[in-house]
Amino acid sequence: MPLTDRVSRHLALAEAAASGPGGGDSALWQAEAGAEARRAMDELAVEAGAGGTLDAAEYLGLLGTLFAGREVREPVRADPRVMIWGTLEARVQGADLVILSGLNEGTWPDAPPPDPWMNRRMRQDAGLLLPERRIGLSAHDFQQAIAAPEVVLTRAARDGEAEAVPSRWLNRLTTLLKGIAPGELEAMRERGAARLAQAAALEHPGPPVPRAPRPAPRPPAAARPRRISVTEVQDLIRDPYAVYARRVLGLAPLDPLHRPPDARLRGSALHRVLEVFLTRDWDSVAPADRAAAFRRTVAEVLAAEAPWPAARAVWAARLDRVADWWLAGEAARQAGEVARYAEVKGTLDVPGTPVVLSGKADRIGVLADGGATIHDYKTGNPPSAKQQKHFDLQLPLLAAMAEAGAFAPPGAAPVAKVGYIGLGATPTVEETAPAPGEAQAALAGLSRLLTAFGDPGQGYLSRRAVDREQGAEAARDYDHLARFGEWEATEPGRGEDVG
Repeated sequence: MPLTDRVSRHLALAEAAASGPGGGDSALWQAEAGAEARRAMDELAVEAGAGGTLDAAEYLGLLGTLFAGREVREPVRADPRVMIWGTLEARVQGADLVILSGLNEGTWPDAPPPDPWMNRRMRQDAGLLLPERRIGLSAHDFQQAIAAPEVVLTRAARDGEAEAVPSRWLNRLTTLLKGIAPGELEAMRERGAARLAQAAALEHPGPPVPRAPRPAPRPPAAARPRRISVTEVQDLIRDPYAVYARRVLGLAPLDPLHRPPDARLRGSALHRVLEVFLTRDWDSVAPADRAAAFRRTVAEVLAAEAPWPAARAVWAARLDRVADWWLAGEAARQAGEVARYAEVKGTLDVPGTPVVLSGKADRIGVLADGGATIHDYKTGNPPSAKQQKHFDLQLPLLAAMAEAGAFAPPGAAPVAKVGYIGLGATPTVEETAPAPGEAQAALAGLSRLLTAFGDPGQGYLSRRAVDREQGAEAARDYDHLARFGEWEATEPGRGEDVG
């Protein structure tokens, strides 16, 4: 594409993306960085006629070279409690603590500027002010500033390569205090020395702090968790330290002061929409009216669950995109069912351990032959087959609970089908028929896992098999407590008895 066309198309697309779906002014060119980017693109547009034709990779390289030669310096923003004043500003304002800096001769007071045309006598005869008048004004400024409630007098010991000379006022003050109040002078110097020591400490780092080892704490058996949810089993496999911090130490991440509409809240709200519609509205609405009723339920539930107008609009639009698909799929699922239940909770004693397994099935369907189906809603991407086999054991464990009668209703029933209903950008249903004994095998595997963690010699290793090692998405709630970053994922854990 010719460079002229590529630049104009690039600008149009970028401005459209920056203005958002509602239109309005683009935020692309705001602030100093935006203004500099605008200037760079305008200059490129002027010269683009001589650029010939470029493909996308070549254009990307050109932009990289263009912007690499530019820089934007953001102004330094000082603490609002700190003001840096000149003597004229300080003359008419006050502060709790005043620092009189630069008390060196030649700086405060500064040296009189040389007059190349008139000497002192000629200036006096002409009625002009003498150079020393500026020193008198500086003395007046010093007198006013030093009368503040608390004052720090400071100067530079060296000026370039030579010793600096103290200001005449600083010399006179110390000479006077030596004669009439030597104790006060020494107290002032001691307070100043303490501040200098603090400043010097910032310049010289202390002894190196040894890196923390990869933790694998071993609490006593009595302190180990006696209850675990089906979703926490994945944490026990991938990051046992998170289970230790949550269940043994009783630590939970603090909610932010202004909680944003994050993915967890979105998932809760969308689950609530489907629960309300299935349990309250499905049977009371004619099939032809279900789409409209579903959208009314979405608006009603989101109004109660999401106090963010923008997030409500986005979440409602997301559900609107999958509404017809989900309604058709739900009708097909119910065609072979005699009953259905939403958000059913249950518990089960894990064989051979003192641990209770808890779980909640998003949807349970009861088939005509007495069997059951279990589905879990996912607002993101469902886990892959390999993840379900080794880490995400939620569905087989829910199936084991259903077969053991942990959910009431419907009671004990063989599970004929389990699956995920994905409500993401590309809606999908991933279902499987459990092999004979598969649910019981998953429960037996959990029993072995919990038995191993019931041993006081087994540590809760941090980040044992996390799915991501780098990037913002790899961060986990208890990484800071485990001091992740001071140790590498290749290091063995250091078991330590705690509690």
